[in-house]
Amino acid sequence: MVADQRFVQPDDVETIQLDWGTLKWMNAPDVTGSEGFSAGIVLLEPGKGHERHTHPDSEEILYFLSGEGEQTVADEERTVSAGEMVYIPAGVEHSTMNTSWEPLRFIAAYCPPGPEAEIRDLDEATVYPPGEVPEA
Repeated sequence: MVADQRFVQPDDVETIQLDWGTLKWMNAPDVTGSEGFSAGIVLLEPGKGHERHTHPDSEEILYFLSGEGEQTVADEERTVSAGEMVYIPAGVEHSTMNTSWEPLRFIAAYCPPGPEAEIRDLDEATVYPPGEVPEA
């Protein structure tokens, strides 16, 4: 992987698998050289999600592509679905849960980048090299 890629295909980047979902960081410093933001595709399996957490130094946006879920930002909880965007300020607790029968797919972006590397380094994360399909 060259860190100055301009056109990125899913098979160009590694896949990160956790017990709650699968991620592909399509724009990150080690992929495109971007210093301003990172972005990737997140897939949450039915009934799965991640617990409340914060990103102290990064703002986040989520843009929902398909499926339906529950998004919590601070003390507000809402149902989210395709076509909606959520803004999460730096340091604000949030969580995302898939409440539908199908995968919940969304784009996550961080400004500045950093949280994507923290997710990759979690003990429970399994990292698959570019082009390798995760185990079922």
